[in-house]
Amino acid sequence: MLEFDEHGPEFGDHDAMDPGPIGLLPASSDLADYLAADDVIDHGHPEIRALADRLCGDSRQAGARAAFEYVRDEVAHSADVGEWSAAYRASDVLASGNAICHGKVHLLTALLRAQGTAAGLCYQRLGVLHGLVAVHWPATGGWVRLDPRGNKPGVDARFATEPGAERLAWVPDPAAGELDYPTVYPSTPPVLRQALDRARPGAQGYGYLPSEL
Repeated sequence: MLEFDEHGPEFGDHDAMDPGPIGLLPASSDLADYLAADDVIDHGHPEIRALADRLCGDSRQAGARAAFEYVRDEVAHSADVGEWSAAYRASDVLASGNAICHGKVHLLTALLRAQGTAAGLCYQRLGVLHGLVAVHWPATGGWVRLDPRGNKPGVDARFATEPGAERLAWVPDPAAGELDYPTVYPSTPPVLRQALDRARPGAQGYGYLPSEL
């Protein structure tokens, strides 16, 4: 169930558990698209590169885990701390130290790509559009979703490398019209990018976000 207040919808009472594989489908057949930089996932930025290098471990999995845990734990979710940066470009999110889920997703995607790990964007419809990261693991040729939203009481998102081990913040409730979108996007979908452009620093809530793709 979603909780609502005067600032718009907040994600609340879903149990965080294994939702099972949903058959993720990349929007592009070219894996290079999931390593590319653009003006949102700007992993050519020197601060992104420096952090990615610092978090890079002795294996691709170790680097990915460190990047995930950094964004999940060290970059605050705006709603949790009451600081609404409106940042969504990866380098701006890193500089601001807080963002909503979409900004945190863009930062994690940028860090992963800077480490040479292919990653894309996934979404859930949960009253408003919720963002996730999908990581490509060469050993299996598969995609696995991560949720760097940030943990709090009732939310326990974790790192995973296999679809059956996914641990996301929210599990959609089909009876409420909620769902997982299976598409893995290499860049931010236009409808979401246009919405994120409307956010303003200090303005609370999610009223500007689309409810679906």
